[in-house]
Amino acid sequence: MARPRAFDRDQVLQHAIRVFCDKGFAAASTEELMQAMGLSRQSMYNTFGDKRQLYLQAMAEYQRTGVDDLIERLGQGPTPLQGLHDTLNSFATRALREGTAGCMGVNAICEFGQEDEEINQLTAHSAERLRRAFEQTLRCAQEQGELVPGTDLPAACDFLMATLSGMKIAGKGGASVEQLANIAGFAVRALGAKA
Repeated sequence: MARPRAFDRDQVLQHAIRVFCDKGFAAASTEELMQAMGLSRQSMYNTFGDKRQLYLQAMAEYQRTGVDDLIERLGQGPTPLQGLHDTLNSFATRALREGTAGCMGVNAICEFGQEDEEINQLTAHSAERLRRAFEQTLRCAQEQGELVPGTDLPAACDFLMATLSGMKIAGKGGASVEQLANIAGFAVRALGAKA
């Protein structure tokens, strides 16, 4: 009879996510992952498979929870653009909350480019979900007169996606919370809103 697991799978997966956020895939050693997760090699392999399988599971969880959090924040502002500002601003303080300056999605794009189809599918699906949420928020903002008249919504969505990616890279590069918050505020003001 097999012994039951003595650890919380979701919790140890979060520890792996932190390592991958900080280091990326190639630079994260199996030993570092085992130490962060508090697992033996056998427990790690039995639970998650090899390092790549662990990475894919961590990426899927990271993408799901990260995008869910951003989408939820978008809808919590008193106005659509204030919700957008708060969402971008929450990213500025994410490193403090999560204890990591990296972004697993940006790391994956920088590390793998378009070479890995499984990773591309994960990042593309998450990006599309977030883009649709940005578009819905901007459409509501436009209906409420918060946007500059004639704003091109698809271009504005592209701008926001690029801004968020840029903030992630700047955060990984050591930008301060204040610098990231300034970027968030500037991005929203560029759309014609008071942030």
